[in-house]
Amino acid sequence: MAKHPDDMMEGTSKIKLTTSDYVIRGIGYVFISLFAIASIFPFLVILGSSFETEDNIINYGVTLIPRQFTTAAYGLVLQNGTIWQSYGLTICLTLIGTLVGVFICSMTGYALQRRDFPFRNAISFFIYFTSLFQAGLAPYYLLMTQTYHLNNNYLAVLLPLMVSSWLIILMKNFAKSVPHEMTESGKIDGAGDFRIYWSLILPMLTPGLATIGLFLALGYWNEWYQSSLFLQNKDILPLQYRLYKIVNEASALKNSVASQYVDVSNLPSESLKMATAMMTTGPIIFLYPFVQRYFIGGITVGAVKG
Repeated sequence: MAKHPDDMMEGTSKIKLTTSDYVIRGIGYVFISLFAIASIFPFLVILGSSFETEDNIINYGVTLIPRQFTTAAYGLVLQNGTIWQSYGLTICLTLIGTLVGVFICSMTGYALQRRDFPFRNAISFFIYFTSLFQAGLAPYYLLMTQTYHLNNNYLAVLLPLMVSSWLIILMKNFAKSVPHEMTESGKIDGAGDFRIYWSLILPMLTPGLATIGLFLALGYWNEWYQSSLFLQNKDILPLQYRLYKIVNEASALKNSVASQYVDVSNLPSESLKMATAMMTTGPIIFLYPFVQRYFIGGITVGAVKG
């Protein structure tokens, strides 16, 4: 006689753990705790050193607890107020680029795994080919400036990061977990291809969407290289490139000939690096907890599917 599901659940909940089970769990918790402490410790050192004086960092190195508390490094970053404009620009680029990129990558990945999509293998090969071979910096720069005329244009930062061959392949592999019968049922009900994608397929791709969305958001948030190539005369620069210029200018001033005539001994060049690291890392760190539960599942499914 088959057991009732409630009886089975009740029997499972009454399973008693042995002493060896508690020992194994205890060892696991200890290792996980040590790993968590080892992971967060460098971040805390950067935070403590960002409030340390320049002389103490040079003489004693970085520290967890500041020997002499100061906010000079943060004051140098915030003194002209342009950093908030850079924050606003980076947030806008991140939101727009991530939303549009997720839409394009998911739609492309879904289309490439459909059995009735013609030339899907050939198109997949061309997309994969671009991840192995690239033309180089000079042709890329000429393409962006001479052909697309995107010099000193924020689109030069927004567009290149929006679509990635690796993310498309990842999304294609993840979309294979969706049964093809879902597409066929939509066609039977008279829905078009886009309606099938938007109403039936997209809600089932939530882990994959969160995964590629996280990668795109991190890419836009940490972007500075594209800005250094194409945004020479812009008053408002993305956050990472703005902070990069602040650190470089402080280091150059301290090491220049002018330092012989101007007192730059109190210029917090070392603590400035720690402060900029905190200002760039802090906000994006709060994004990860919201997508963590989807992230591992999305990576796993996208990796093991053929």
